[in-house]
Amino acid sequence: MAARASASGTISFGLVSIPVKLYGATRSKDVRFHMLHARDKGRLKQHYACSACGETVERTDTVRGYEWSRDQYVVMSDEELAALEGASDRTIEIEQFVPIESVDPVYFEKSSLLGPDKGGQKAYRLLNRAMLAAGRVAVGRYATRGRRQLVLIRPVENGLMLHGLYYADEVRGFDEVEFGEPVELKGGELELAKQLIEQLSGRRFEPERHRDDYRDALLQAIEQKAAGQEIEAPSAPAEREQIIDLMAALKRSLETSRGAGEARPGPARARKPARAKGSKPAGRGGRTARSSG
Repeated sequence: MAARASASGTISFGLVSIPVKLYGATRSKDVRFHMLHARDKGRLKQHYACSACGETVERTDTVRGYEWSRDQYVVMSDEELAALEGASDRTIEIEQFVPIESVDPVYFEKSSLLGPDKGGQKAYRLLNRAMLAAGRVAVGRYATRGRRQLVLIRPVENGLMLHGLYYADEVRGFDEVEFGEPVELKGGELELAKQLIEQLSGRRFEPERHRDDYRDALLQAIEQKAAGQEIEAPSAPAEREQIIDLMAALKRSLETSRGAGEARPGPARARKPARAKGSKPAGRGGRTARSSG
């Protein structure tokens, strides 16, 4: 089934305008739980309660406040906030072309797929081909929802991908990290570490080789419970030994990695957890189980 566009916009490339549509590039598969009343399993609803008087507050009686000092708030009305917002014409204005290697992945916030809108197919293909030939990605601003978001456009095969970027003052540096006392590495330790990296290296990242074991196990357990089956708790994993002799740990890692490499089969196809007969899908899975009210 074809993907449904979530929004439309225009890429501004010099004097060229390219109408585009935005599609979600990813979808969460988190296993989501609803909060229920333990007694009758009714779904719970969230309410706002005032921390000053304890009263339950309806949404229509709420205002937005910014805490500028402890327990001191500056209230901003919707009209005041709207007056500060810029034009949301959904224009993606390209400001600069740079090598992708110069963009640290820590700046990436969210990804979308860009597809050509009506009348923009040729200009869209031209920008894709020109960026691939130049080996560059585009950095620009996306005017949406009252703000100008920093974005990056990346050519991928025959298409263009849009990545939201964090601004520089939103990214932390290692000057905020405590590294402890200085250490000195031995030549032998570095050489063994390099051998271990080489032994565990692949030619490219293959996401299909990796499965979320927790999500699979959780969905399997949910389906078993839905079918009225008992769930057996898995045995606790063995605790990892504390590293005392770094050289010995590296040597043992190399030996273990060699043995695993010799016995490792080719990549297996991922299997979906079995569904009990007559049961409904438990929901979408993900890295963690989330609760929503």
